[in-house]
Amino acid sequence: MIKVTLKDGQVIEFEKGVSAAEVTKQISMGLYRRACACKVDGRVTDLSSPLKDDCTLEILTFEDDEGKDAFRHTASHVLANAVKRLYPDAKLAIGPAIENGFYYDFDVTTPFTPEMLEEIEAEMRKIVKAALPLERFELEADEAIELMRSEGEDYKIELIEEHAAKGEKISFFRQGDFFDLCAGPHVPDTGRIKAFKLTSATGAYWRGDSSKKMLQRIYGTAFEKKADLNEYLEAVEEAKKRDHNIIGRQLGYFMTSDLIGQGLPLLMPKGTKVLQLLQRFVEDEEEKRGYLLTKTPLMAKSDLFKLSGHWDHYKEGMFILGDEEKDDEVFALRPMTCPFQFTIYNSELRSYRDLPIRYNETSTLFRNESSGEMHGLIRVRQFTISEAHLICTPDQIAQEFKGVLELIDYILGALGLKEDISYRFSKHDPNDKAKFIDDPELWQTTEAILKEILDDIGLEYEEVEGEAAFYGPKLDIQMKNVHGKEDTLITVQVDRHLAERLDMSYIDADGAKKRPFIIHRTSIGCYERTLAILIEKYAGAMPMWLAPEQVRILPISEKHHQHCLAIKDMLSNAGIRVHMDDRREKIGYKIREAQLEKLPYMLIVGDKEVEQGTVSVRKRNEGDLGDMRAEDFFTLALRQIAEKTIF
Repeated sequence: MIKVTLKDGQVIEFEKGVSAAEVTKQISMGLYRRACACKVDGRVTDLSSPLKDDCTLEILTFEDDEGKDAFRHTASHVLANAVKRLYPDAKLAIGPAIENGFYYDFDVTTPFTPEMLEEIEAEMRKIVKAALPLERFELEADEAIELMRSEGEDYKIELIEEHAAKGEKISFFRQGDFFDLCAGPHVPDTGRIKAFKLTSATGAYWRGDSSKKMLQRIYGTAFEKKADLNEYLEAVEEAKKRDHNIIGRQLGYFMTSDLIGQGLPLLMPKGTKVLQLLQRFVEDEEEKRGYLLTKTPLMAKSDLFKLSGHWDHYKEGMFILGDEEKDDEVFALRPMTCPFQFTIYNSELRSYRDLPIRYNETSTLFRNESSGEMHGLIRVRQFTISEAHLICTPDQIAQEFKGVLELIDYILGALGLKEDISYRFSKHDPNDKAKFIDDPELWQTTEAILKEILDDIGLEYEEVEGEAAFYGPKLDIQMKNVHGKEDTLITVQVDRHLAERLDMSYIDADGAKKRPFIIHRTSIGCYERTLAILIEKYAGAMPMWLAPEQVRILPISEKHHQHCLAIKDMLSNAGIRVHMDDRREKIGYKIREAQLEKLPYMLIVGDKEVEQGTVSVRKRNEGDLGDMRAEDFFTLALRQIAEKTIF
């Protein structure tokens, strides 16, 4: 007999070798019907797993993240099964659970169409109806490779060889006559995957590597209940209405052109005005906090990037100008500004009395992202960031880091984004020698310094391994877009490496030459990405202070033009962005058009308003506010702009 300790602390004795599923049935059949997987001594596994020794057992349902992953991962197997039934020549790649759903990659000759997805869904429903049990079996590596070779599954062979090299077991899961290489876990049978939907199909490189073959990826989602699936799909449709890639184009903020290239958006007058406002706001706030503005070249010789280490760790992400084998000088468009600003620092001898030095720059950068990663303004190849580098002594690092976060907090508050963010402490992966500098002592001490700062501030954060910069750990400020995908909005890095690489120093109070600490940071991140987030946050209805056009004056007829022009001049001379719609259109048409453009205010002027010296005010989210003296509206508008009111 063995003793099984349940989550509530209850201890029950069972025969040795009993499965977690049998234990669950004895506890509660209702729980068993909802069970997706289980944890045995903290390790997630299938319900079919035999319990051989005394252990703790936790049953995972769809309410648990691990249970949800097992449920959706099983759905990906049902998808693969259906595709193989309909398209026997399709080769299987990988099919994981992801946030809000799952996907599976296939090597097929013809891209999947919406009509094909409907056929695949119908086949999946047959597999679900059959309630096929999922059964795990294991093979030796050579047997597994031979099995996959007989099935023509080249991608699976590659995966098996990698697992075998690590000494891992080679496990498969069978459902009916279909089986797939997989470590699990899965729900007990396909019959539980009743509420699912295939949402899209797109291209995806094998292993995310643009040098490898383009596969076809089918995305889907699955829920325990049909009502939850419908609610999710409705939310997705609602999110599309806020998608910056749709409404940003509709409202004339930006556009793209195949002639110009992917990841190179064209900011139209509205989008350009918002970016100009943001840049002026950020630069003014940085100047108040002692930052010194620089302007550095958009490119440099490869020598600079070799000296900083970017050539070794970041070359694949850079645009290279020239041929290293043929040209005496090879240049590269800059992917970051730090070595340029550090060159300015090194232009003269520095004392500890000079520190901290805070350099800031509105920097245009270039990164050679793969074509499959491009998305509207979120991920682009040319972008602009609020980049800065703070060079300080060791005893200044904590206070300077705190000052950076205070600036970020103020800016995000002004944008109305402060409540939408989360924090991620990004550390290095000690096993990845190619991505990160190989200096264990440096990483250990720098990560400890950053952790101490974050804990002292009292910041709540998630620790993630492998997401640091190549030279140092960082704090990433994360935000989700309308589709739930998380992106990094702002990053703050602590660096003790580049000062050594670039021979940066200062003379300390004791007369000794010391290496400074460096903070790399943005205060608003990438301006293009911030614009995308603002468009989605406000569904295109920008806050008054950021609106490209803040007020539109609508004369009812030509005889009101002169009065409207006087109001327009008064507002415009005070810096309010105002336009007068003097077209020969009906007033109802003008109002509807202004509403569709999501303008903060409309001022309607007719005979009564001219006679009384007033304007009829319509506010974007409140409708008709009634008549108001033009001077009173003027005061109201200026106050809302100055206070950066969000409505």
